[in-house]
Amino acid sequence: MQNKKKWIHKRHFIITDSLRPFFALYLKLAYNVKIEKYPVNGRQYLIIMNHQTAYDQFLVGAAFNTPVYYIASEDLFSNGWISKLLTWVVAPIPIKKQTTDMRATLTSARVAKEGGTIAVAPEGNRTFSGRTEYFKPSIVKLVRLLRLPLAIFRIEDGYGVHPRWSDVIRRGSMRAYVKRVIEPEEYKALPDDELFELIQSELYVDESYADKKFFHKKNAEYLERAMYVCPYCGLSNFESHGDIIECKKCGKQIRYLPTKELEGVGFRFPFRFISGWYDHQSDFIRALDLKAYNDAPMYKEKADLYEVILYQNKHLIKENADIELYGNRFVFGDLVLPFDEISVVTVLGKNKLNVYHGEKLYQLKSGKRFNALKYVNIFYHYMNIAKGDPDGKFLGL
Repeated sequence: MQNKKKWIHKRHFIITDSLRPFFALYLKLAYNVKIEKYPVNGRQYLIIMNHQTAYDQFLVGAAFNTPVYYIASEDLFSNGWISKLLTWVVAPIPIKKQTTDMRATLTSARVAKEGGTIAVAPEGNRTFSGRTEYFKPSIVKLVRLLRLPLAIFRIEDGYGVHPRWSDVIRRGSMRAYVKRVIEPEEYKALPDDELFELIQSELYVDESYADKKFFHKKNAEYLERAMYVCPYCGLSNFESHGDIIECKKCGKQIRYLPTKELEGVGFRFPFRFISGWYDHQSDFIRALDLKAYNDAPMYKEKADLYEVILYQNKHLIKENADIELYGNRFVFGDLVLPFDEISVVTVLGKNKLNVYHGEKLYQLKSGKRFNALKYVNIFYHYMNIAKGDPDGKFLGL
């Protein structure tokens, strides 16, 4: 009976030791990544990592020769038998994205007490911009609770090799390594704000530079998953092919170069990198008058609508439902979801949308060109206004 209650099992060591060489080889061949192995020497760690690619957890697993228990989005646990198999094999720790999840914190404490090494990406989201995104100061509470050495795990050039918005891996190179270890004796004496700043600074990566090249014939394809504001005509729709993305309102075309730089086709584009365009988009949303879109939607599109039964599966409510984004609500088919009744909105993967409404969790899946980010940004701008902070920096990522 006691063994059934344990989170850590001997099979985790056997399975991870067996699979580690194969994953390391795959990552080397697919991503051309240099993974610097870190000698654990029987110690436990809290691994704090930035989040750039879909395979970041495997990069960590290849670097550490011990089972690592990842704090992972609860959506991972709602895929039927696949989730059950994953739980049996590596036992990730479920967390509700963009919240302070006490259940995840307590489970982490349990794993640490049993001697496990834990990994968390405090951003909670892969970067759309190429920079380490916002994360909450609550990471400090987890650090204080676990009292483990902090292994700062940095992933560099992952955005160049495989941006979140893209389906393809580019020819280039990247690096994954432990930048430093911060011992409990070192951070114990630091005030919370200084510890938070230290974690931020050690983890921060900004790929807005052009000293390397990343090649693929579809370099710009599906950039519209990240960008929906045109510098020339505001809220818009984009469509990309090859290395070109085009605004469907004004027809301007922007080329995404192997250096990650942007250039206008026949004109001077004002932003050199995605990060600059992304900042403009965020500033545009912060200045947007949402009341102007209370009667007529700013976007109308189609998506498959699901209800997620947490830790079980997903139930299709309606295929190809009419989806509308207003300044104060979402309309998903027959469902009207006022922002005031929603707790969390988040993007999963490249462009799935999760909406937590009361006790219900709804998910949208649409076509490859669907932009889920705009729903997140608009919702959090509304919430910032409701809190009396219309210029609030946090827009969901």
